[in-house]
This record gives sequence, C-alpha cells and structure tokens, in this order.
Amino acid sequence: MTESTSQAPSRRSLLGWGGAGLALGAAAAGGAAAVARTGDEPRSDAGAAVEFHGPHQAGIATPVQDRLHFAAFDVTTEDRAAFVELLKEWTVAARRMTAGRAVGDGAYGGPAEAPPDDTGEALGLKPSRLTLTVGFGPSLFGRFGLAGQRPDALVELPKFAGDNLDRDRSGGDLCVQACADDPQVAVHAIRNLARIGFGRVVVRWSQLGFGKTSSTTPDAQTPRNLFGFKDGTRNISGTEKDRLEKFVWAGEKDGPAWMAGGSYLVARRIRMHIETWDRTSLQEQEDIFGRDKGEGAPVGKAKERDEPFLKAMKPDAHVRLAHPDTNAGATILRRGYSFTDGTDGLGRLDAGLFFLAFQRDPRTGFIPIQRSLARDSLNEYIQHVGSAVFAVPPGVRDQDDWWGRTLFSEEA
Repeated sequence: MTESTSQAPSRRSLLGWGGAGLALGAAAAGGAAAVARTGDEPRSDAGAAVEFHGPHQAGIATPVQDRLHFAAFDVTTEDRAAFVELLKEWTVAARRMTAGRAVGDGAYGGPAEAPPDDTGEALGLKPSRLTLTVGFGPSLFGRFGLAGQRPDALVELPKFAGDNLDRDRSGGDLCVQACADDPQVAVHAIRNLARIGFGRVVVRWSQLGFGKTSSTTPDAQTPRNLFGFKDGTRNISGTEKDRLEKFVWAGEKDGPAWMAGGSYLVARRIRMHIETWDRTSLQEQEDIFGRDKGEGAPVGKAKERDEPFLKAMKPDAHVRLAHPDTNAGATILRRGYSFTDGTDGLGRLDAGLFFLAFQRDPRTGFIPIQRSLARDSLNEYIQHVGSAVFAVPPGVRDQDDWWGRTLFSEEA
C-alpha cells in the first residue's frame, strides 16, 4: 500500500463523513480547501532526522535521545480491519513526524469547519532525532484471531520479590515509545497518534522521561541515574552487530516468522526513594552499587570500563548481581530514563527510573536477571511499581510497508 492510499484520514475525507452541509459550506467559502497546506514541506531548519525505514524499528539500537514519552494503549475496537487500518495510518503519520513534517494536511490552512490534521505544537521545531517504536502486548493476542501467532517468548512477567505493581500503570494491548531530543516533539508524536486512534484505541497509561540513564553509544560519556551513579557502562552498543544479533534481535528460528528482525521490550516503572538514599553514607552507596561514585570504576579498579572483579564486591552488590557472569550470560539492551511525577502526598518526590530493556527473549534476558536482583541491597531504596512486556515487530521496510504487516498479512 502506498503512502497516498494509506494516509491517515485528511480533513477533506472527514468533511465527506460529516455530510453534504459542511462540504457545500467549504465550496461556498471560495474554495478554501483548494489552497490548504499539503504538509509536504519540511519544517524550517529541519535538523537531524533518524531514518524511519529499515529491517529493525528505530528507537532500539539508535543512539539514545534525551527525552521520552512512552504510552501504552488498550484496543477498543472489535473490528480487525479497523485496527489494521489504524496501524497503517499510524505508520504514515510516524513516517512524516520523524522526518519533521506535519501530519496529514497540517495544522492550519485547511477548511475552517474541520479540525486540523496536525495539532500544531511542533510547528517550526526540528525533527530532534525523533524515533517511534511500536510493540504488541500479550493481551492483543486474545483478539482478532491472533492467538496462534503469539510468540512463546511473549510471556507474562512473573511476580518478582518486592514488586508493588499498580495495575493502572501496567500492561497494555500495544505501546508506542517516542524518543527525541526535544520533549515537545516527543509529546506531539504521542498526542497525534492517540488522536488518530480515537474510537479504536485509548491511552491506558503513559510516562514522560528525561535524562537518559543508559547509552547505546559507549564511546560517549556514561549518563547518571537519580542516585548519582553512572548507569549502563556495559550496555550493548548500536554498532555491535554481533551482540545485537545474539542478544537483541529475534531470529527466524526463534518463533513465529512475523517476529524475525523484531525484539522484546520490558518496561518497568521503578520508584526510587531518593530522600532515604540522600541520607545514606557515600561508602554504603558505593558498596551497594559496586562502583565508586566519581569515576564509576568497579571495586578495586581505577577506570569505569575496567573489567570488574565481581568477588571483590559484596555478595549483594548491584553490579555483581546484574553482571552476565552471574546470570549465565544473560544480556539486555537498556534505554532507561529518569522521571519525576510530583509528590506522593507525604512530602516525598515521586521520582525514579523508567526502565526499558530490549532483548531477543525475556525468558533468557530480563527474567533471570531480575530474579538474581531479588538479593540486591539496592532494593532497600527502590520499588518496581509498574510493568509491561511487548513484542516489537521488525522495521518498516519502505513506503509500501506498515507497522505490524508481518503479523496481520495473510502470509503471517
């Protein structure tokens, strides 16, 4: 399907659905629709844009941007064709927004009688390396005749020690991860996809994030989390093709054919009790992590990237318990962000880490690592309060492709 045929409904088509009165009114007004902006022109000073097409979705191995808006959706339609059409419309809109273009016919210049196709708050802004990544939750496979296509790897996550999960911040039939260097660009993207989905999907929960806490470009400075420690020193690099193939991308032999080239996303909202942490001694903080706070060097080492000597750390040190050598080689790609969401009503900041991890299979990635971390001394200062898992399909290959085609096509 070409872009012209899979385009999200424009104001012109909406006028037609609205009845002859509105259509005649536009014509009587002197043909305003004829001079409406097409939205084809890139915004001024387009800046950096991330390529939307490829064998894998952008926003996974892509260099991590500064800001996040993550949204989980529930599907409200029972019509399979309507949901497939939504995925096609979302793909068209995502293709345009990641290139710095307006959705549909744009935010202004069209018929005054109809809502604009684009909400307009990103007009004039750069693409800001916006990436949009879609995933399908386990609950989606109970609908639309998809039960036989659910991957074995898309398991419901078990309850881990210390979990205190909020159902209103967990789960979802599908998700969209929007990452950008400008928070308004990321929020604009989620807002417009939610608007296009009206009547077919509804936002279940969402999360804003700032200050990336992991990097897929390890040659750059390692970011710090809200506890002040460097995070993700040993994260998989976006250029390490061998490690990406081994630990991140689903292969043709891993499960259903439609997931080849995709990945599995685990999202966890982790509350950090920063007021308690801030009253903890520096020595204890460093013992808990297994690294020093200044350089980020492992215990007994001089530099951040020195190979850690795990036995020199305390048995319940975070680095020791999370290390692949402790978990039979389990390795994940992290894209976490810090968050602050006001207060908890008790004078404490509702702050923490929105943890995002991509892997080839959660059963050999996140799950064994998290079980190991049940013994982590860091648990005194954190609590997992939200959780979700999604199957992330392969990338959109070209202008005729769309999110989820491999799942919903007759050949899948």
